[in-house]
Amino acid sequence: MFNKILIANRGEIALRVIRAAREMGVATVAVHSTADSDAMHVRMADEAICIGPPPSSQSYLSMPAIISACEITGAEAIHPGYGFLSENANFVQAVEDHGIKFIGPSAEHIRLMGDKITAKDTMKKLGVPCVPGSEGAVQTLEAAHAVAQDAGYPVIVKATAGGGGRGMKLARSEAELETAFRTARTEAKAAFGNDEVYIEKYLRRPRHIEVQVFGDGRGNAVHLGERDCSLQRRHQKVFEEAPGPVIDPATRDRIGATCAKAVADLGYEGAGTIEFLYEDGEFYFIEMNTRLQVEHPVTEAIFGVDLVREQLRVAAGLPMSFNQGDLEVNGHAIEVRINAEKLPNFAPSPGKITQYHAPGGLGVRMDSAIYDGYRIPPYYDSLIGKLIVHGRDRPEALARLKRALGELIIDGVDTTVPLFHALLDSPEVQSGDYTIHWLEGWLAETFG
Repeated sequence: MFNKILIANRGEIALRVIRAAREMGVATVAVHSTADSDAMHVRMADEAICIGPPPSSQSYLSMPAIISACEITGAEAIHPGYGFLSENANFVQAVEDHGIKFIGPSAEHIRLMGDKITAKDTMKKLGVPCVPGSEGAVQTLEAAHAVAQDAGYPVIVKATAGGGGRGMKLARSEAELETAFRTARTEAKAAFGNDEVYIEKYLRRPRHIEVQVFGDGRGNAVHLGERDCSLQRRHQKVFEEAPGPVIDPATRDRIGATCAKAVADLGYEGAGTIEFLYEDGEFYFIEMNTRLQVEHPVTEAIFGVDLVREQLRVAAGLPMSFNQGDLEVNGHAIEVRINAEKLPNFAPSPGKITQYHAPGGLGVRMDSAIYDGYRIPPYYDSLIGKLIVHGRDRPEALARLKRALGELIIDGVDTTVPLFHALLDSPEVQSGDYTIHWLEGWLAETFG
């Protein structure tokens, strides 16, 4: 096992890694910008080093600064958390070139899955079901018409290097395709420096189902069931649960085994998530995230495992501490993402937290790096906490979530807590009967 690791991140995920490392007897180094000098992850780590001014481009995204911090402190490995440089193949390569271990998959696998066309082609060859559409990038409007005609309208045009909903345009008919095609390419070029797009059939009432996988890099892999992340606003998840309300054990075993075999065949190392659209009993691959997900705690809750601990183990060359036969679903877990945002427009709400009280009790976990008097900086993502609950079944988990939200106090800034109070009163959330399109309509009706 490593003696010391550096965490190339901030906020709750940095704190999450520190806690797992401390339980394993591994020393930690926190990096931070000048805006984060009083952050909780800086206080909790064994060492801390400032790597630059507030803008991410000059601190948390600065590869030379992070690698230099490793060399200065003698850290043997880097945990990237999520976001920032976690899926940057060039960063992984640079880290390895400096003799430092990257806690995650190889640069090759990150690069392979970072391009959506290559990822889809790879997964198709590995037996993972995919959405009907183009085999690769669509270069001309004439080719776009041919693909759309073959797949059947409606179709969606997507940037090959896309993410977060940018470079995605819907065409409900042939008449709408030209505008969708040209607009998606323009947006993709502006956002990612790459105007390549591909086309997929647009599913009308899908759910967003993702399968958690884990590989040891030596041809062994497991799946840890699925998460339902269908409650999304502008393609950003706000409410995640495991297991999925509409997935039965036989379906879970079938798609899980398919994903685990694909990951094993790739020789993939560490945590990963294979994401699908699910409609009428069928799964359609959309992308693979080659990192730990924000919503990983719900999987940890129902399987009783520590995924960060496993990341450190396999990165250090140790075997996974469990196999597929050890993994059994226990109960139901739900996570809500609490952002410092003002409803109804979800405008960022940075500022000083005047009072903070975390909920507690059986089956309640609060992952957050905020504290009384903490000032939320305006430079970064507005996520300030994740409230996770675990119950014997879904109704108990929903009741526990409602109770825990009632105990949570975050004063001084606006948050999205009222959103979840309202969501829990909706019949669709109570029954689990919703799709990826449902939340946008509900928000318009509820908050105007």
